Amino acid sequence: MAKLIIQGRKTVSGTHRVSGNKNAALPMIAASLLTSEPVTISNLPDIADVASMLEAAERFGAQVSRNLGDSTVTLCAKKLKTAIIAPELAAKLRTSFLFAGPLLARAGRATLPPPGGDQIGHRRLDTHFAGFKALGAKAVAGKKTLRFKGELKGAKILLDEASVTATENILMASVLAKGATEIYNAACEPHIVDLADMLNAMGAKVSGAGTNLIRVEGVEKLGGCSVRVGCDYIEAGSYIVAAAVTGGELTLTNVEPGPFDVLEGAFKRFGVTWTIDSREKTLRYVPKKRLKMKYDLGDAIPSIADGVWPAFPSDLMSILIVLATQTRGTCLFFEKMFESRLYFVDHLRQMGAKIVQCDPHRVVVTGPSQLYGGTVGANDIRAGIALVIAALCAKGETTIHNVAAIDRGYVAIEKELSALGASVERRVDFDA
Repeated sequence: MAKLIIQGRKTVSGTHRVSGNKNAALPMIAASLLTSEPVTISNLPDIADVASMLEAAERFGAQVSRNLGDSTVTLCAKKLKTAIIAPELAAKLRTSFLFAGPLLARAGRATLPPPGGDQIGHRRLDTHFAGFKALGAKAVAGKKTLRFKGELKGAKILLDEASVTATENILMASVLAKGATEIYNAACEPHIVDLADMLNAMGAKVSGAGTNLIRVEGVEKLGGCSVRVGCDYIEAGSYIVAAAVTGGELTLTNVEPGPFDVLEGAFKRFGVTWTIDSREKTLRYVPKKRLKMKYDLGDAIPSIADGVWPAFPSDLMSILIVLATQTRGTCLFFEKMFESRLYFVDHLRQMGAKIVQCDPHRVVVTGPSQLYGGTVGANDIRAGIALVIAALCAKGETTIHNVAAIDRGYVAIEKELSALGASVERRVDFDA
């Protein structure tokens, strides 16, 4: 079991290259099973979740050739060996369920165990089931196995929630279905657009991605392609906060401006602003003054709430809570998406943060607080990186256990932060 040892109160400053978007890379790997021809994906992040998805693709029959030097992988699934995903792989990450759509479309069947992944609350699969059934598949949900079978036909589908993974799964299933499909109340996140662009490069006919109405004209077969994963704006936001709470300056490279239009409003609340050079694909953060909360009209305490895109993303809520602990003022955080995401604030309180948890979905944070090092554990990817950031600005030494959770979403976190001036060391407990 690995752990991180962090010496706090060291400035995080310098230049960091932003990785490819984890949430785009995973469905793009799954989509490679839709064709028998080679698919090359570049700007792929070297993280544990990607490794697990590639392993799963290999078990389905894909040949995987990876070049770590330029973050590129080529997959070729000439023939599918099986339409069953192994339980141990499914337990590693929730997005194993994204193979259901491609397997159903190409093989006419799929058998999967319930997916694993972060334990941040109940994440229902009903929207996936309803979409597959609307396309003509028979779906059976047992306690230990989920089965899908049938020939797919286009349909008009109204999603009961704007689920990202359900939108991706149904979209991948529909591209080889007979006839036209409409997916209404679709998720609009940038990684949906990345997936749709990939499918179109393979010969699919998808329009409307990035809006809540996606239209698909089914085709008989798909071909190979070369595509690039978009930048991970969640990783970028995490590093910006790491610099902000330690008083550092930061330049991010490999940045695509679009998603930051959604993020900047919430960050400005704390006095964190940046400039983006679209031509050079760089983002520059320079601290201009002390972090101070911008209140609402009438000096009302502001609220940061997440939601479906283009609302503020849930994956950055934990990180912004740490930012609030170092910002003068009070802020209410309303986590609407997952009922267990905010429980990590117990660790922040242990470190000295002034936080009141109102209920599973809301916390009130008053800053600035002097944080102190201690021993904490990463419950999920985003809570893990939030605790890393808290440790960076804390006084003394912090030990963070369960680093495997962080590795699922962040590339070589100890190396990247150390290169920016932080003191972060990875150690292994052989007796754990």
